[in-house]
Amino acid sequence: MPAINDRIEAALAQALAIGRAQPAPGRLAAALDHAVNPGGARIRPTILMSVALACGDDRPRLTDAAAAALELIHCASLVHDDLPCFDDADTRRGKPSVHRAYSEPLAVLAGDSLIVMAFEVLAREGHQAPDRALALIRHLGQRTGMPGGICAGQGWESEPSVDLIAYHRAKTAALFVAATQMGAIAAGQDAEPWEDLGARIGAAFQVADDLKDALDSPETLGKPAGQDAMHGRPSAVAEYGVDGAIRVLKDTLAAAIASIPACPGEARLAATVRAYADRMMPAQAHRVSPGE
Repeated sequence: MPAINDRIEAALAQALAIGRAQPAPGRLAAALDHAVNPGGARIRPTILMSVALACGDDRPRLTDAAAAALELIHCASLVHDDLPCFDDADTRRGKPSVHRAYSEPLAVLAGDSLIVMAFEVLAREGHQAPDRALALIRHLGQRTGMPGGICAGQGWESEPSVDLIAYHRAKTAALFVAATQMGAIAAGQDAEPWEDLGARIGAAFQVADDLKDALDSPETLGKPAGQDAMHGRPSAVAEYGVDGAIRVLKDTLAAAIASIPACPGEARLAATVRAYADRMMPAQAHRVSPGE
Protein backbone atom coordinates (compact mmCIF):
# COMPACT_ATOMS: atom_id res chain seq x y z
CA MET A 1 0.00 0.00 0.00
CA PRO A 2 1.39 3.46 -0.84
CA ALA A 3 2.63 5.60 2.04
CA ILE A 4 0.10 7.92 3.62
CA ASN A 5 1.72 11.05 2.20
CA ASP A 6 1.76 9.58 -1.32
CA ARG A 7 -1.92 8.72 -1.05
CA ILE A 8 -2.80 12.22 0.13
CA GLU A 9 -0.85 13.97 -2.62
CA ALA A 10 -2.27 11.69 -5.32
CA ALA A 11 -5.82 12.30 -4.10
CA LEU A 12 -5.29 16.06 -4.03
CA ALA A 13 -3.78 16.03 -7.54
CA GLN A 14 -6.81 14.12 -8.79
CA ALA A 15 -9.14 16.63 -7.13
CA LEU A 16 -7.34 19.63 -8.62
CA ALA A 17 -7.56 18.03 -12.06
CA ILE A 18 -11.32 18.53 -11.79
CA GLY A 19 -10.74 22.28 -11.54
CA ARG A 20 -8.47 22.32 -14.59
CA ALA A 21 -10.92 20.60 -16.92
CA GLN A 22 -11.49 22.65 -20.05
CA PRO A 23 -12.91 25.13 -20.56
CA ALA A 24 -11.75 26.73 -17.32
CA PRO A 25 -10.46 30.22 -16.38
CA GLY A 26 -6.72 29.71 -16.28
CA ARG A 27 -5.86 32.18 -13.53
CA LEU A 28 -8.48 30.78 -11.17
CA ALA A 29 -7.25 27.24 -11.87
CA ALA A 30 -3.70 28.41 -11.10
CA ALA A 31 -4.89 30.07 -7.89
CA LEU A 32 -6.40 26.76 -6.74
CA ASP A 33 -3.09 25.00 -7.30
CA HIS A 34 -1.24 27.83 -5.52
CA ALA A 35 -3.55 27.44 -2.51
CA VAL A 36 -3.00 23.69 -2.22
CA ASN A 37 0.60 23.13 -3.36
CA PRO A 38 3.12 22.80 -1.97
CA GLY A 39 1.27 21.85 1.19
CA GLY A 40 2.21 22.19 4.80
CA ALA A 41 2.41 19.19 7.10
CA ARG A 42 -0.93 17.80 5.80
CA ILE A 43 -1.57 16.91 9.42
CA ARG A 44 -5.37 16.71 9.18
CA PRO A 45 -5.55 14.26 6.26
CA THR A 46 -2.65 12.29 7.78
CA ILE A 47 -4.60 11.85 11.01
CA LEU A 48 -7.69 10.88 9.02
CA MET A 49 -5.79 8.19 7.11
CA SER A 50 -4.02 7.01 10.24
CA VAL A 51 -7.36 6.48 11.99
CA ALA A 52 -8.80 4.70 8.92
CA LEU A 53 -5.76 2.41 8.78
CA ALA A 54 -6.04 1.71 12.50
CA CYS A 55 -9.67 0.72 11.92
CA GLY A 56 -8.99 -1.54 8.91
CA ASP A 57 -9.21 0.84 5.88
CA ASP A 58 -11.40 -1.54 3.86
CA ARG A 59 -12.49 1.20 1.40
CA PRO A 60 -9.18 2.94 0.60
CA ARG A 61 -10.58 4.99 -2.30
CA LEU A 62 -13.21 6.44 0.02
CA THR A 63 -10.53 7.14 2.62
CA ASP A 64 -8.42 8.92 -0.02
CA ALA A 65 -11.40 11.04 -1.07
CA ALA A 66 -12.17 11.92 2.55
CA ALA A 67 -8.56 12.93 3.19
CA ALA A 68 -8.46 15.11 0.06
CA ALA A 69 -11.80 16.72 0.90
CA LEU A 70 -10.66 17.60 4.41
CA GLU A 71 -7.40 19.14 3.19
CA LEU A 72 -9.25 21.14 0.52
CA ILE A 73 -11.48 22.64 3.22
CA HIS A 74 -8.42 23.47 5.30
CA CYS A 75 -6.68 25.13 2.33
CA ALA A 76 -9.83 27.11 1.57
CA SER A 77 -9.90 28.39 5.14
CA LEU A 78 -6.30 29.58 4.84
CA VAL A 79 -7.07 31.47 1.63
CA HIS A 80 -9.97 33.23 3.34
CA ASP A 81 -8.05 33.84 6.59
CA ASP A 82 -5.34 35.69 4.66
CA LEU A 83 -7.76 38.10 2.95
CA PRO A 84 -7.56 41.83 3.78
CA CYS A 85 -10.91 41.65 5.60
CA PHE A 86 -9.40 39.15 8.07
CA ASP A 87 -5.61 38.85 8.61
CA ASP A 88 -4.45 40.78 5.52
CA ALA A 89 -1.47 38.42 5.35
CA ASP A 90 1.10 38.78 2.58
CA THR A 91 2.58 35.29 2.91
CA ARG A 92 1.46 31.74 3.58
CA ARG A 93 3.67 28.64 3.68
CA GLY A 94 6.66 30.78 2.73
CA LYS A 95 5.19 32.20 -0.47
CA PRO A 96 2.77 34.99 -1.41
CA SER A 97 -0.75 34.45 -0.14
CA VAL A 98 -3.34 33.80 -2.84
CA HIS A 99 -4.79 37.30 -2.83
CA ARG A 100 -1.30 38.80 -3.16
CA ALA A 101 -0.37 36.46 -6.01
CA TYR A 102 -3.67 36.47 -7.93
CA SER A 103 -5.85 39.36 -6.61
CA GLU A 104 -8.48 39.56 -3.90
CA PRO A 105 -11.44 38.62 -6.16
CA LEU A 106 -9.67 35.48 -7.36
CA ALA A 107 -8.73 34.57 -3.79
CA VAL A 108 -12.39 34.73 -2.74
CA LEU A 109 -13.35 32.57 -5.71
CA ALA A 110 -10.49 30.14 -5.07
CA GLY A 111 -11.52 29.62 -1.47
CA ASP A 112 -15.15 29.13 -2.47
CA SER A 113 -14.16 26.74 -5.26
CA LEU A 114 -12.06 24.60 -2.91
CA ILE A 115 -14.99 24.23 -0.51
CA VAL A 116 -17.32 23.11 -3.29
CA MET A 117 -14.62 20.82 -4.71
CA ALA A 118 -14.24 19.09 -1.34
CA PHE A 119 -17.85 17.93 -1.34
CA GLU A 120 -17.70 16.98 -5.03
CA VAL A 121 -14.68 14.76 -4.33
CA LEU A 122 -16.64 12.89 -1.66
CA ALA A 123 -19.72 12.60 -3.87
CA ARG A 124 -17.66 11.14 -6.74
CA GLU A 125 -16.58 8.22 -4.55
CA GLY A 126 -19.96 7.80 -2.88
CA HIS A 127 -20.67 4.59 -4.77
CA GLN A 128 -17.87 2.90 -2.79
CA ALA A 129 -20.15 2.85 0.27
CA PRO A 130 -23.14 5.21 -0.01
CA ASP A 131 -24.00 5.17 3.71
CA ARG A 132 -20.43 6.03 4.67
CA ALA A 133 -20.18 8.73 2.00
CA LEU A 134 -23.33 10.44 3.25
CA ALA A 135 -22.00 10.37 6.81
CA LEU A 136 -18.67 11.81 5.62
CA ILE A 137 -20.43 14.65 3.81
CA ARG A 138 -22.55 15.39 6.88
CA HIS A 139 -19.61 15.42 9.29
CA LEU A 140 -17.47 17.58 7.01
CA GLY A 141 -20.34 20.03 6.59
CA GLN A 142 -20.88 20.23 10.33
CA ARG A 143 -17.22 20.93 10.99
CA THR A 144 -17.00 23.53 8.21
CA GLY A 145 -20.07 25.72 8.78
CA MET A 146 -22.31 26.81 11.63
CA PRO A 147 -22.82 26.53 14.52
CA GLY A 148 -19.64 24.69 15.48
CA GLY A 149 -17.42 24.62 12.41
CA ILE A 150 -14.54 26.75 11.23
CA CYS A 151 -16.89 29.45 9.91
CA ALA A 152 -18.23 29.82 13.43
CA GLY A 153 -14.66 29.99 14.68
CA GLN A 154 -13.93 32.93 12.41
CA GLY A 155 -17.23 34.49 13.47
CA TRP A 156 -16.24 34.48 17.12
CA GLU A 157 -13.59 37.10 16.29
CA SER A 158 -16.39 39.61 15.58
CA GLU A 159 -18.13 39.10 18.94
CA PRO A 160 -17.74 41.68 21.74
CA SER A 161 -16.71 38.95 24.19
CA VAL A 162 -15.24 35.57 23.38
CA ASP A 163 -15.42 32.20 25.10
CA LEU A 164 -11.84 31.01 24.47
CA ILE A 165 -12.72 27.33 24.71
CA ALA A 166 -15.65 27.64 22.29
CA TYR A 167 -13.54 29.79 19.97
CA HIS A 168 -10.70 27.27 19.80
CA ARG A 169 -13.12 24.35 19.51
CA ALA A 170 -14.68 25.89 16.40
CA LYS A 171 -11.71 27.66 14.81
CA THR A 172 -9.17 24.85 15.03
CA ALA A 173 -10.43 21.72 16.77
CA ALA A 174 -13.38 21.33 14.38
CA LEU A 175 -11.28 20.02 11.49
CA PHE A 176 -9.29 17.74 13.78
CA VAL A 177 -12.54 16.25 15.06
CA ALA A 178 -13.52 15.87 11.41
CA ALA A 179 -10.20 14.10 10.78
CA THR A 180 -10.61 11.46 13.47
CA GLN A 181 -14.32 10.91 12.93
CA MET A 182 -14.10 10.83 9.13
CA GLY A 183 -11.24 8.35 9.31
CA ALA A 184 -13.40 6.05 11.40
CA ILE A 185 -16.43 6.51 9.13
CA ALA A 186 -14.41 5.79 5.98
CA ALA A 187 -13.40 2.46 7.53
CA GLY A 188 -16.97 1.60 8.51
CA GLN A 189 -16.66 2.40 12.22
CA ASP A 190 -18.79 4.50 14.57
CA ALA A 191 -17.66 8.12 14.61
CA GLU A 192 -18.72 9.02 18.15
CA PRO A 193 -15.86 7.37 20.10
CA TRP A 194 -13.32 9.31 18.04
CA GLU A 195 -14.57 12.81 18.88
CA ASP A 196 -12.49 13.26 22.04
CA LEU A 197 -9.24 12.40 20.28
CA GLY A 198 -9.88 14.94 17.53
CA ALA A 199 -10.98 17.62 19.95
CA ARG A 200 -7.89 17.19 22.10
CA ILE A 201 -5.47 17.15 19.18
CA GLY A 202 -7.18 20.26 17.83
CA ALA A 203 -7.01 22.04 21.18
CA ALA A 204 -3.31 21.22 21.47
CA PHE A 205 -2.65 22.39 17.91
CA GLN A 206 -4.33 25.74 18.61
CA VAL A 207 -2.33 26.33 21.79
CA ALA A 208 0.86 25.43 19.90
CA ASP A 209 -0.14 27.81 17.11
CA ASP A 210 -0.75 30.61 19.64
CA LEU A 211 2.68 30.00 21.15
CA LYS A 212 4.38 30.00 17.75
CA ASP A 213 2.57 33.19 16.74
CA ALA A 214 3.85 34.88 19.89
CA LEU A 215 7.38 33.46 19.95
CA ASP A 216 8.53 32.54 16.43
CA SER A 217 9.74 34.67 13.54
CA PRO A 218 7.93 35.08 10.19
CA GLU A 219 10.81 33.20 8.56
CA THR A 220 10.27 30.20 10.83
CA LEU A 221 6.48 30.28 10.45
CA GLY A 222 6.38 30.96 6.72
CA LYS A 223 3.68 33.56 7.43
CA PRO A 224 3.36 36.80 9.44
CA ALA A 225 4.00 36.47 13.19
CA GLY A 226 2.38 38.35 16.06
CA GLN A 227 -1.04 38.32 14.41
CA ASP A 228 -3.01 37.51 17.58
CA ALA A 229 -1.65 40.52 19.46
CA MET A 230 -1.90 42.77 16.39
CA HIS A 231 -5.58 41.96 15.81
CA GLY A 232 -6.51 41.70 19.48
CA ARG A 233 -7.57 38.08 19.11
CA PRO A 234 -8.13 35.76 22.04
CA SER A 235 -5.26 33.32 22.47
CA ALA A 236 -3.86 30.85 24.96
CA VAL A 237 -0.81 33.09 25.45
CA ALA A 238 -3.00 36.09 26.27
CA GLU A 239 -5.12 33.96 28.59
CA TYR A 240 -2.43 31.96 30.44
CA GLY A 241 0.93 33.54 29.62
CA VAL A 242 3.70 31.66 27.82
CA ASP A 243 4.55 29.22 30.62
CA GLY A 244 0.89 28.59 31.38
CA ALA A 245 0.13 27.94 27.71
CA ILE A 246 3.02 25.45 27.52
CA ARG A 247 1.63 23.57 30.53
CA VAL A 248 -1.81 23.48 28.90
CA LEU A 249 -0.25 22.18 25.68
CA LYS A 250 1.60 19.33 27.41
CA ASP A 251 -1.44 18.29 29.44
CA THR A 252 -3.70 18.37 26.39
CA LEU A 253 -1.33 16.24 24.30
CA ALA A 254 -1.06 13.65 27.06
CA ALA A 255 -4.86 13.51 27.31
CA ALA A 256 -5.14 13.12 23.53
CA ILE A 257 -2.91 10.06 23.46
CA ALA A 258 -4.78 8.54 26.41
CA SER A 259 -8.13 9.04 24.64
CA ILE A 260 -7.40 6.86 21.58
CA PRO A 261 -10.24 4.32 21.33
CA ALA A 262 -9.50 0.60 21.25
CA CYS A 263 -8.89 -0.53 17.65
CA PRO A 264 -6.66 -3.02 15.80
CA GLY A 265 -4.02 -0.36 15.02
CA GLU A 266 -4.12 1.42 18.37
CA ALA A 267 -0.37 1.18 19.10
CA ARG A 268 0.65 2.47 15.67
CA LEU A 269 -1.86 5.32 15.90
CA ALA A 270 -0.55 6.30 19.33
CA ALA A 271 2.97 6.44 17.88
CA THR A 272 1.73 8.70 15.06
CA VAL A 273 0.05 11.08 17.53
CA ARG A 274 3.21 11.16 19.68
CA ALA A 275 5.28 12.03 16.61
CA TYR A 276 3.00 14.96 15.81
CA ALA A 277 3.06 16.00 19.46
CA ASP A 278 6.85 16.25 19.34
CA ARG A 279 6.67 18.37 16.17
CA MET A 280 4.01 20.59 17.72
CA MET A 281 5.97 21.37 20.87
CA PRO A 282 7.85 24.70 20.71
CA ALA A 283 11.45 24.76 21.93
CA GLN A 284 10.41 26.84 24.95
CA ALA A 285 8.22 23.95 26.16
CA HIS A 286 11.26 22.18 27.59
CA ARG A 287 11.49 24.85 30.28
CA VAL A 288 8.15 23.89 31.81
CA SER A 289 6.90 20.56 33.14
CA PRO A 290 3.21 19.67 33.54
CA GLY A 291 1.90 20.56 36.96
CA GLU A 292 4.54 23.19 37.76
